[in-house]
Amino acid sequence: MSPGYKQAVVFETRSLGYELCTRGNVQRMGRTIRGLDAGQRRAERREQLLDAALKLFAANGYLGTSIEQICSTAYIGTKSFYELFSSREECYLALLQRTSERLEERVAGAAAQATGNERQEAPRLLATFVHALVVDQRITKVTFGMASGISEAVERQRRTNRRWAAGFLAQLWDRYDGPPVDEQRAVRHSVAIGLVGGMFDLISDWLLDADLTNKKQIEALIDDLTTFYITVRRGLAI
Repeated sequence: MSPGYKQAVVFETRSLGYELCTRGNVQRMGRTIRGLDAGQRRAERREQLLDAALKLFAANGYLGTSIEQICSTAYIGTKSFYELFSSREECYLALLQRTSERLEERVAGAAAQATGNERQEAPRLLATFVHALVVDQRITKVTFGMASGISEAVERQRRTNRRWAAGFLAQLWDRYDGPPVDEQRAVRHSVAIGLVGGMFDLISDWLLDADLTNKKQIEALIDDLTTFYITVRRGLAI
């Protein structure tokens, strides 16, 4: 081997985005692919798998979807799947959490822009939530159509989502009514939990026969949720 070969090319794999590299720069170039470092590529694969899971869970149901199908749809190997999720259940939990966080962000953003009184703002916030939920039918199915009964961990996540919603309502009521005395705070929280549960059940019941592309049906759901909300709030104020 000639001395000059010490600076020879180690590899050339243009299909993976590499250029001609020497031993001195291969490690440096190996840190980025398509401008993404290892952590960014991992996050990208995670999003691709969750997008594929959303598509398949909505179309085939939780039990009708396999890890292999998710990987095939995402064009990602099963090895990479198990580097991110330990099971199909964990993948579904991550999808549920991602969906919930996005819905929560939309509603919290709408609340931050509120300028009117509660009677004006409550219907607007409920409409924001409903429209964010039904804009993608897959999200509606995965969030409300199948989460119940999958596992204890999924049920805990559902309850965590309801607790967030109840806490959001309690903060909203504090804004309009003022903070309650200590002995009334637990009562307010309990009423908020019940109100959220009732509204979520109304949505689940509506979904059984709903046409998510029918604007009149969507507006009817918003009206029903608003009426239920106002009725509970009147009872709380007594």
